[in-house]
Amino acid sequence: MTNPLLSDWTTPFGLAPFPEISDDDFAPAFEAALAEDLAETEAIANQTEPATFENTIEALMRTGEKLDQAASVFYNLAGADSNPAREALMRDYAPKFAAHSAAIYGNQKLWARISTVWASKDTLDLSDEQARVLHLMHRNWVRQGAALTGEAAKRMSEIKGRLATLGTQFTQNLLADEREWHMDLSEDTLATLPTYLADAARAAGKERGANGPVVTLSRSIVVPFLQTCPDRGLREIAYKAWGARGANGTDTDNRAIAAEILALRHDRAQLLGYDDFASYKLETEMAGTPDAVRKLLMDVWAPAKARADADARILEDMLHADGVNGALQPWDWRYYAEKRRKAEHDLDDALLKPYLQLDRMIEAQFDCANRLFGLEFKPLDVPLYHPDCRAWEVTRAGEHVAVFIGDYFARGSKRSGAWCSAFRSQRKFPDTVAPVVINVCNFAKGDPALLSYDDARTLFHEFGHALHQMLSDVTYEMVSGTSVARDFVELPSQLYEHWLEVPEVLQRFATHAETGAPMPQDMLDKVLAAATFDMGFQTVEYVASALVDLAFHEGAAPTDPMVKQADVLAEIGMPQAIGMRHATPHFAHVFAGDGYSSGYYSYMWSEVMDADAFAAFEEVGDPFDPTTATKLEDHILSRGGSVDAAELYTQFRGRLPGVEALLKGRGLAA
Repeated sequence: MTNPLLSDWTTPFGLAPFPEISDDDFAPAFEAALAEDLAETEAIANQTEPATFENTIEALMRTGEKLDQAASVFYNLAGADSNPAREALMRDYAPKFAAHSAAIYGNQKLWARISTVWASKDTLDLSDEQARVLHLMHRNWVRQGAALTGEAAKRMSEIKGRLATLGTQFTQNLLADEREWHMDLSEDTLATLPTYLADAARAAGKERGANGPVVTLSRSIVVPFLQTCPDRGLREIAYKAWGARGANGTDTDNRAIAAEILALRHDRAQLLGYDDFASYKLETEMAGTPDAVRKLLMDVWAPAKARADADARILEDMLHADGVNGALQPWDWRYYAEKRRKAEHDLDDALLKPYLQLDRMIEAQFDCANRLFGLEFKPLDVPLYHPDCRAWEVTRAGEHVAVFIGDYFARGSKRSGAWCSAFRSQRKFPDTVAPVVINVCNFAKGDPALLSYDDARTLFHEFGHALHQMLSDVTYEMVSGTSVARDFVELPSQLYEHWLEVPEVLQRFATHAETGAPMPQDMLDKVLAAATFDMGFQTVEYVASALVDLAFHEGAAPTDPMVKQADVLAEIGMPQAIGMRHATPHFAHVFAGDGYSSGYYSYMWSEVMDADAFAAFEEVGDPFDPTTATKLEDHILSRGGSVDAAELYTQFRGRLPGVEALLKGRGLAA
């Protein structure tokens, strides 16, 4: 029988034929597709005709179709719905994929052809996008070590293979710790929690096969538990378990893995002639240098820490008023901050959540996309990889644009966090392909599913990434959608969060789960007024993580990352009652792969732009201004990486922004 992963899919919109695919299909599909890809690249390398853009650069973009098809299905499933078979495949194939990549980048004949085209770039009649693609491809090959020879090339290949293995191991250790821990809750404790959280704890216990309700390490459960549980001892247990992911001293401990990853990255950078990994990694980002990153982070750190220190004194007084002596601890902060929010803003999450139904918030994100960009969303009845998933056809003026898939609920088979990915990206070469985009979240299941305000922001955030993919309008997949600088990729996602705060959006879509009544005006006013509440805490926990990430990759690699982490936190004066958003042993952004390594700062770099970009709508007095929305699509959302990021932003806004809009947006401006 034909392997479904290698066949031409005749399904609606070319979706993967999920019911036909079994885990047994992946390994033979990978083996066949890897061999085919290698043969295709060898054929390009061994051509006798002189190298041209068409027979070398474009030819390379035609290779690996079946490999991309099989891998896109596998890695989307491995993150969102893992199982022992898929985890074993990840371990087995991480080094094989790395070796395959090294073989291609190490093909000296192929590199010679790319170099020849690059050397003649000024004499070629290339479009702007073609010139950009040639620049990016040549730069990528250099940075992958194509120019290395002999022992240096051999060592680079070894490093890549080992890093692939370690990144997979880090991810699986983290997933194992999150999957295996839970804390049983008594009915007495359950009675002290908001109804929505009690329901989520019961659902989690059922999903885990426990004897009753449980707290898990899913953010959608553990955070509201820390916010609302009056039992300080239980809060401490939950917080410490959450913080100990990847650091339990068992065979899932990630600390030694992190140390080895950092050492290998440093070696890799030095093989390529860079002082350290941060210099290597940041060269291609908007920031450019570690100094530029540190300046941004420290410009924000000072006012954020001042705000957090002032807040800590207030929360500690509340702790003492409850009869607890001693210092405010990290497992106390969220609890007393929530009590303070109720007191100062008269805003109770238990009363707010019924107005933030998942289905209504999905409608809200779709409606905003319709008003801004003319997109329409029609539910699709198609088989997907899990019963929780749902899909929509995206059209504009009756024309097909994309398929959008949502996978919203937490489960033990899904890694933590939220993300946007693509089963297929937009392109026009070698054929026209419409994107298939997926948002994956970890919201607590319920009937109906209710969101916190932070959850709703996450929903909009990931949909901003999805719009970047769906509205892409380029020729080459290499520069399609989110294929942009890491510190630019968060601009569309963080910008889209602003529409959740537009009063008319909540007035229309924030309706009560039981009565259907719209959110009362006074509650809406309180939600918007509290948008920057506890921003000192949120900014400090994030910036601390970003500074530790940067320090890990500057200079020689630390022999003990935990000691380095402690040194950095001491140097910046980290408040004792606030933990890093992502401590080293569970810092998947940085260690599960190198996507955000030296780059966790990028959310804040993008936030400088997103605050300024939304101001473009505010300046014309209409958050749905069609002229500004068209400029946003034309200059940012549709262009992918086909133009330098700074140039794209300047085309949209007329200039690059400063940090002032960010500080104002976070309520941290002087």
